[in-house]
Amino acid sequence: MREHLGPSPEEFERLARHALDTMPDQFRTELTGVVLKIEEFASREQLDSVGIGSRWELSGLYEGRPLTEKTIWESGGMPPAISLFRQPLLAEMYETGVGLAELVHHVVVHEAGHHFGFSDDDMHAIEDFEDD
Repeated sequence: MREHLGPSPEEFERLARHALDTMPDQFRTELTGVVLKIEEFASREQLDSVGIGSRWELSGLYEGRPLTEKTIWESGGMPPAISLFRQPLLAEMYETGVGLAELVHHVVVHEAGHHFGFSDDDMHAIEDFEDD
């Protein structure tokens, strides 16, 4: 694959923030401390953490402890983060014809789901139910 120029990282961030801003209040409130990052590709460490070999195969990643695993005794540490990987998202947009705003929204909501303790299987089941 080849890298794409496409929309800027700033445009990705604008689309991602819009996705967060349009979530229901109860979810948006719980996401205020989550950092949003836009990177060209996932790092080797990030790819390895989810068992993915190619940097083109990961479009987003949640890193942090889900709310379902936090305790009142925790303090300090790095804040949770949602990373979007620009080049894989652009490649998917060009390959599938799906609009960038829709792709970014989908990935942000998916990664936010991990913050709330949902697994990939949980989220795929929810998506499948919504498609019916």
